[in-house]
Amino acid sequence: MGHRKKHAPKRGSLAYSPRKRAKSLIARIRYWPQIEAEKPRLLGFMGYKAGMTHVFAIEDRKQSPNYGKEVIRPATVIEAQPMLICAIRAYKKTPYGLETFTETWMEKPPEDLERVFTIPEKFNTEENLKKIEDNLDKIAKIRVIAITQPRKASVPKKKPDMMEIEIGGGTIKEQFEYAKSLLGKNITAADVFREGQYVDVAAVSIGKGFQGPVKRWGVRILQHKARKTKRGIATLGPWKPPRVLYSIPRAGQMGFHQRTEYNKRILKIGTDGKEITPKGGFIRYGLIRGPYILLDGSVPGPEKRPVKIRYPARPPKEVPEEPPQITYVSLESPQGK
Repeated sequence: MGHRKKHAPKRGSLAYSPRKRAKSLIARIRYWPQIEAEKPRLLGFMGYKAGMTHVFAIEDRKQSPNYGKEVIRPATVIEAQPMLICAIRAYKKTPYGLETFTETWMEKPPEDLERVFTIPEKFNTEENLKKIEDNLDKIAKIRVIAITQPRKASVPKKKPDMMEIEIGGGTIKEQFEYAKSLLGKNITAADVFREGQYVDVAAVSIGKGFQGPVKRWGVRILQHKARKTKRGIATLGPWKPPRVLYSIPRAGQMGFHQRTEYNKRILKIGTDGKEITPKGGFIRYGLIRGPYILLDGSVPGPEKRPVKIRYPARPPKEVPEEPPQITYVSLESPQGK
């Protein structure tokens, strides 16, 4: 046998470098998909992660070997209290990308908005609406600014989280009329999504602090006779170039990174949290008192973290038309009590 060259590829993906802490606790959505719909609709929503449970459901994907059978699925529960539409923002296209044309705010926003920024004494709502209407030919995108209402949820805070949501479908004029009809009103998850559809979720993952290369990059632990260290790496790279390359696995921040996960299926959009809350409540979260979204699989981040949900950027080709048929939702206490 000839000598085989040893391959030792770096563990961990370089796609996510640099692995530093996210700028904000709330994820950014950098891309909104184009949807084909006659009527305009909102393309996103935000809720708070409550925890996980498991459900039994009838497998309805025809390509699955378990089609028609009852299967067990892990599921994430997101408390989705109604969001308040506070403002409309219009964008125009420039050679350098989108630029804000103008925005218009609702007449009397809630007092809690003062916790986010200083509210002016009076908003020129009608004046700015007219300005957008007169310049619709220049406008490329219409988005709304919505805030969460944490006082209604089980998260221990009062300051609302803000989210800009794009409107898709229809013409720009129809989108503007739709946005105008929403200004100052509450929207629910059921107004935006339907059961059974696929969505993308964006959130900031659980922070794990400063970790070494074994935990952070998954490199091998060196043999017990190794010099100086076992949980490090054997070499920091070649002599030339005379520096440590960025691709060398080093110790540093792990977790608390923004992540977007594609194609999570909505199993259920419910209005009464009692039907989903396990005995004794969700650990580190509590009881869900209002509307919720049940998502198939897991979602980045710990309990109480804001999770942004949007229409899928690259949806699967085959999506079952009917919502999934859930036969059982586990309400057992996660602590075994």
